Amino acid sequence: MNTPTSQFHDIATALTHEGWGVVPDFLSAAKTQALAEECRVLRDAQRLTPAKVGALRTATPLRGDSTHWFQADALSAPQQVFVERLDALRVTLNRELMLGLVECESHYAVYPPGAGYTRHLDRLRDSDARVVSAVFYLNQAWRVADGGALRLYLADGSSRDIFPHAGTLLLFLSAQFEHEVLPATRERMSIACWMRQRTSGPMF
Repeated sequence: MNTPTSQFHDIATALTHEGWGVVPDFLSAAKTQALAEECRVLRDAQRLTPAKVGALRTATPLRGDSTHWFQADALSAPQQVFVERLDALRVTLNRELMLGLVECESHYAVYPPGAGYTRHLDRLRDSDARVVSAVFYLNQAWRVADGGALRLYLADGSSRDIFPHAGTLLLFLSAQFEHEVLPATRERMSIACWMRQRTSGPMF
């Protein structure tokens, strides 16, 4: 496994040249499993809510996941581990790419079998706060046959499918890449994140 320093440098280089990249084994298997278990507990306790979109947080059939936002002043132990690691990556990206990232926001996302999220862009129309999008996957023993890839649309008209294998972190520039979540044959769990810059626009 690469060291954290080399991993973070590699992803900074990928963002510079390609605008996107993947960090394998972003957390250890045990830490990833702890997040997955917490996500299942929240689901079973009905503490996830149907996802909404846009600055007005509007419900829509265009996405089928349910979410639970991390609260910075009330992080669980598994969340704290993840947030600290993500923040270390944010600091590295600032140092190497001068992005001016000041904070991260994150939420669990659970897609039931058959649900997806249609093609969209993460940067909102009235706010340039989101600079880097990230998705961390929590799904053990995921197979390509299970579906559920995040399809990233590239500038040359091609696309890339990133499957939601546990421990993998996908990053891409929020304003540059449209993407969609394809339906899966099994439940799909992840943590969606955005690294943000200061802005005078609305937060969401």
